[in-house]
Amino acid sequence: MFLVLLLIVVVAVVSAVGLTGHGASVLAARRARGRGAGPALRALAAFAGAAAVAMYAWGLLHVTGAVMESDGGAGSAPAPPCRTPGNEERALHVIDQSVSFLPLGFVCETTGGGEYTSDDVPGYVNPATAALALTAVAGAVGAGYASEARARATARGGGG
Repeated sequence: MFLVLLLIVVVAVVSAVGLTGHGASVLAARRARGRGAGPALRALAAFAGAAAVAMYAWGLLHVTGAVMESDGGAGSAPAPPCRTPGNEERALHVIDQSVSFLPLGFVCETTGGGEYTSDDVPGYVNPATAALALTAVAGAVGAGYASEARARATARGGGG
């Protein structure tokens, strides 16, 4: 599982860099194409997508650290990430652990079918990732709408 998580982190970082480059190239090409909201919204979508992927990778690094910490050794039962200060009793009933990718977290599974998420992933990661991803989607939809409106105006002879 550790290697899979590391591979996903690398893919996320490469994707974030690629989206940042795409957003920058859209802004640079905007000058050549003229005015309009489409390119600016497309660049916003790319930058917000890059930030969302980078935030997700940041949270995934925390999960990877929790997985590394829980992989056996002396004092590994229950898994150290499942030991939360003030809730030592709950940690005594942990029988397994897993990784949740949406929302991102290290999940401790207890006897009786219960589960809880450890505190390894900072609390801001999941909400920030969701907000940035929604911003990226909204920017992409807005860019599509602006491009369509401009194409219809050009077809009607209204210019741009």
